[in-house]
Amino acid sequence: MGDGIARIYGLEGAMAGELLQFPGDVHGLVLNLEEDNVGRVLLGSDTLIKEGDRVTRTKRIAQVPAGEALTGRVVDALGQPVDGKGPIATTEFRPLERYAPGVVDRRSVKSRSRPVSRPSTR
Repeated sequence: MGDGIARIYGLEGAMAGELLQFPGDVHGLVLNLEEDNVGRVLLGSDTLIKEGDRVTRTKRIAQVPAGEALTGRVVDALGQPVDGKGPIATTEFRPLERYAPGVVDRRSVKSRSRPVSRPSTR
């Protein structure tokens, strides 16, 4: 383990993007899958994590709350509120990792014309 990245051995069937559970209520995100190990990034403090700790699969892809209920809220990397305003009341969620739509599929950007301030030449 180093710089928030760890190699996990003996974790069968993990999925790319899956949330993993570590001791101390710390979560990790599976980034790369190799034949004999899983590379993951920590989403929290690594001070409680040590070699030999038990890591368990959550069997769910990392997702965060979405929609109007999130407006004005402050959340951590897992979408958990950190603003002291209680849980986020939504049934809408989006994957933490997802592909951006192609340029053709995106909504066009229309700029508003604004008068340009020019310095006086007098």
